[in-house]
Amino acid sequence: MTKVAGFYYEQGLRQAEIADRLDLSQTTISRLLKRALKERIVRITVSVPLGAYPALEDALQQHYSLKEAIVVDCVEDDDERILHAIGAAAAFYLENTIKPGGVVGISSWSATLLAMVEAMHPILGRADVRVVQILGGVGNPSAEVHATRLTQRLATLVDGESTLLPAPGIVGSAEMRRIYLQDQFVTETMAFFDRITMALVGIGGAETSKLLASSGQSFTPEELSRVRRLGAVGDICLRFFDAHGAPVASPLDERVIGITLDQLKRRRRTVGIAGGQRKLAAIRAALEGGLINVLITDHFTAERLVAGADGQLESGKELSAAAE
Repeated sequence: MTKVAGFYYEQGLRQAEIADRLDLSQTTISRLLKRALKERIVRITVSVPLGAYPALEDALQQHYSLKEAIVVDCVEDDDERILHAIGAAAAFYLENTIKPGGVVGISSWSATLLAMVEAMHPILGRADVRVVQILGGVGNPSAEVHATRLTQRLATLVDGESTLLPAPGIVGSAEMRRIYLQDQFVTETMAFFDRITMALVGIGGAETSKLLASSGQSFTPEELSRVRRLGAVGDICLRFFDAHGAPVASPLDERVIGITLDQLKRRRRTVGIAGGQRKLAAIRAALEGGLINVLITDHFTAERLVAGADGQLESGKELSAAAE
């Protein structure tokens, strides 16, 4: 076993070469290598580079039943720095996981998603990719420009086709929403929602972001105060949820034109891209409710999520130290 292991791991010989040299079958060589690992004659270690957090990622995946967690290194616990760090990581993730024939849904109101698109490199040869706007953005001229730019720019980067949602994200009444839902182009876009293979969403706290407030596509402070009294801690695509990730029923929901939380939960991949202390409660709730199954966040937020996971996991600092 020691001789075989030395040839294989130290000298880099292939199993067939070792078998020929020692006059043994390749099956025997394979069996000896497995036994050498089992009996600890060979010990394999993974050297984790600085800035990688595999232990944190594994803890998040296990506790929140995620398909994948990506934890990003960030120099400072500052919202602006975090936004750009996780935006760049999300761009790399998308560049490497988007598949031909996929339908990618993207929320039109997320500064983090905008940072992702701005950090992306063009991807060529991914035929038949469709990028669908999953939250309305028509209204304020700057709002429409932002939503269109985000969706169409992503479609260009992935060498695909964009499908815009020609409606406001928020309308004045439930009746107005019903009128928009009768529009042919609105219904055609919303028909793609159940065909989305990967949804890219930001996670907001139960308050208006600067981007959303400047767009004219936001609820009033009084309306947000009322929904918080109903238990809301955050939103995805302007759909509010409580601390357990359950939808919060309110009249506001009847004024949103976009994808629902239930539709997001049914997607094969719903990627939440968010971080920062301000959004911690909302991110945790989205994880608890299974509203997302992939999380891209910063290591400060990841540590807090792990440390607060029912008190059953090690603290994030201990996990970070172990990873290093």
